[in-house]
Amino acid sequence: MLKWLVGIVVALVIAVTVALFNTDKHVRHLVTHLPTDRDVLFWSIEQRDGAFRTMDWFPFLAGANVIAAGDDVKALPEGRPLELDVDIDQYMQDQRSAAIVIIHDGQVRFEKYGLDFTAEGRWTSFSVAKSFTSTLVGAAIADGHIKSIDDMVSDYIPDLRGSVYDDVSIEQLLTMTSGVQWNEDYEDPDSDVARFNNHQPAPGVDATVSYMRNLSREAPAGSKWVYKTGETNLIGVLVSSATGKTLSDYLSEKIWQPYGMQQDATWLLGLTGHEISGCCIQAATRDYARFGMFMLDSGKVNGNAVLPEGWIEKATVTSVDTYYSSKGYGYQWWTYSDGSYAAQGIFGQGIFIDPQRKLVVASNSNWPRASHHPTVGQQRDAFYLAVQAAIDSENAAE
Repeated sequence: MLKWLVGIVVALVIAVTVALFNTDKHVRHLVTHLPTDRDVLFWSIEQRDGAFRTMDWFPFLAGANVIAAGDDVKALPEGRPLELDVDIDQYMQDQRSAAIVIIHDGQVRFEKYGLDFTAEGRWTSFSVAKSFTSTLVGAAIADGHIKSIDDMVSDYIPDLRGSVYDDVSIEQLLTMTSGVQWNEDYEDPDSDVARFNNHQPAPGVDATVSYMRNLSREAPAGSKWVYKTGETNLIGVLVSSATGKTLSDYLSEKIWQPYGMQQDATWLLGLTGHEISGCCIQAATRDYARFGMFMLDSGKVNGNAVLPEGWIEKATVTSVDTYYSSKGYGYQWWTYSDGSYAAQGIFGQGIFIDPQRKLVVASNSNWPRASHHPTVGQQRDAFYLAVQAAIDSENAAE
């Protein structure tokens, strides 16, 4: 989630930007529908269409750290076109899709873009970033920076000591079972997920930590699942505290460069300069797909393990039931009963991973609403099933 500052100064800087880059369609998308309020959750569809591809372009709105790519890009060879029993144009229209990339057995089987977006562009991730953040916990354990997920959160974030998080383990943060009270209603301006962006932090304290340490408990730790973006932000603070590195540098070092992502990505910063780790990576859709391939490759780069043995298997199975009958929750991954799992973000961002079929589906969208499972959410799950059915049909015919 992101607090945006707007006004006369913004308009003037945008005007200068337009003068300099008036041939760039992404700038035109943004300036044609410049956001006029302070929160992405309440922008219009047109405002989001422009901003989602340019979130890191204007440092006076939000700072960003670069996730540096390396020189060696992991090839994505073209495979034969996947025959889908789906009206793909209608599906992309209904989803307001900016991009869909389907990788099967290491080959690109389908790739299409919408909303005037392209393969060269970068789209914001929203909560897809949660799965990146949890994976960095695994990397930090493998590197010896974090001893165990059984450790208490406040052992790594001293400014949380004396709060309800003294009783919360790292694993309970990862599975969102802290028992701390939180409201994630994206359409309620008084919810925690909306209000904590406007919180004025205590001097010298990280903005997320300053807000979260004032929360109260509603259930014993480990006993209740509630989706909490604020707690993923805490996980990011914990990883940075443990490693002594920014999340952007650590992600670049462990995965982005060695695995061969094609472009630099960025990670937006909160008020006090830390990455918004529950949100806000900007990356090419093909690089989101490559991250899915990294997971299919058991978290290894050139045969070298980045994650502890068994981490992916533990992280991507159901640790706790959710309010969706069709999906559980692992370590910041949504899980399905057939062994597949997904990173998902509001407004339709996603990375779907099916180890059994060696399948990755990366998609970016701008749904009409931040989240609505009975409509666009179920439609996307049905699309995943259609892709799986197409793979199964091919295998049966061979």
